[in-house]
Amino acid sequence: MKVLSTIHDPTFSGKDYNQFDRFFLRYIKDERDLPFIYLTIRISVTLIPLSVLLFMPFLTGWAWGAVAVLHFFFSNFGVKGPFGLMLHCTSHRQFFKPEYDWMNNYLPWILAPFFGHTPETYYSHHIGMHHPENNLEDDDSSTMTFQRDSVRSFMAYFGRFFVVGVRNLLTYLRRKNRPKLAVRAMMGELIFGAVCIALCFVSWPATVLVFVFPLFIYRLIAMVGNWTQHAFVDGEDPGNAYKNSLTCINVKYNKKCWNDGYHISHHVRPAMHWTEHPTFFLKTIDKYAQNQAIIFDGLDFGQVFFLLMRRKYDVLAKNMVNVNGAFTDEKDAIALLRRRTQRIPMRSNVSVLSDVAVSA
Repeated sequence: MKVLSTIHDPTFSGKDYNQFDRFFLRYIKDERDLPFIYLTIRISVTLIPLSVLLFMPFLTGWAWGAVAVLHFFFSNFGVKGPFGLMLHCTSHRQFFKPEYDWMNNYLPWILAPFFGHTPETYYSHHIGMHHPENNLEDDDSSTMTFQRDSVRSFMAYFGRFFVVGVRNLLTYLRRKNRPKLAVRAMMGELIFGAVCIALCFVSWPATVLVFVFPLFIYRLIAMVGNWTQHAFVDGEDPGNAYKNSLTCINVKYNKKCWNDGYHISHHVRPAMHWTEHPTFFLKTIDKYAQNQAIIFDGLDFGQVFFLLMRRKYDVLAKNMVNVNGAFTDEKDAIALLRRRTQRIPMRSNVSVLSDVAVSA
């Protein structure tokens, strides 16, 4: 196991702004989100033109194939992760100032569909359901009832989400008296579907590559992420964020995807700015130890997922951080990891610790 070392994940310490920075700062609510502006511009001037090109009738043969390959790699290996977590951050904290509120529609309605996000569905699911329910029974993306080190269980989990996830989300939002979110999600799904059908009459290969394939990939990645983030759940205290989530520190992923590895602190304080997580983590480190929270140093969510699916508990334990001697040794840590991946039966009442309860 590892001892807690220096944190290398990004924080905010201020900077000197150039004229372009100062121009954009007039519009955004938080100066720490300035990198989002430049990522948005980069995507807008690259991915959208590439997508439009694929629908042009004059682009055929090898030229179409070359643009398709370029589009595929830029979208899926260049900016999919950073965009998805930028959308996540701006769902929790408004991006643009109130007087420019219309600009907050640009990410979910214009850019998001190019990454497989149907407009408004992510917000309705993540803010309207996942955080209020905190991976407990009423959260349709809850991992509790699945064996979380099993490939077969994960495929069942993903299959259910992909086939009936939107229907279940709409049912949940109506049951919880959140009709506005339900309407937003339904409209996003219907408009996305209608646009895809219409574009198939222009070019079905381009439609599949630009919109349909990213939809499948995004929903698969989203479920891999949620599965991993909530793979280790204490059946005796499943509503405790320190015992139903994990944290990944000192990974390249955190630099690329806005400290998304800090999932425990994100559930403790959902609206906390992405640059504050490393500092908050160190400030509250005793709580991690008290709850035997799972912290990986040098492993990101993707690596944890594949190690878990192969049941490489020894490798996982070697990369765990042992805070304040919370674990006797690696054998003790492995026993806890195995225990927290076991299926948890549905219960009518699940206790939630008040100090880590999640609000939308």
